[in-house]
Amino acid sequence: MEKAKQYVALIGGALGALLLFFQSLDYQIEWFNEGTINSFVNFLTALIPLVFVGYGIYKNQFLLTKKAQKQEEVLKKQGLK
Repeated sequence: MEKAKQYVALIGGALGALLLFFQSLDYQIEWFNEGTINSFVNFLTALIPLVFVGYGIYKNQFLLTKKAQKQEEVLKKQGLK
């Protein structure tokens, strides 16, 4: 998870550098400014935990291996699940 946050920071830094490059050329894009970059980085930062939780739920519910399915059957027969 920490690695993913580092990638988000890298993306934010690259967008900031691109904004500075455009400003040095005196080229203005209305919607591309510090506010939109910060909003995008905040969105990605909030999205990361959601993606990890979603993957965990998907993995635990839908990607059961054959061995895990057999173990689940045995647990159900023994009344442990």
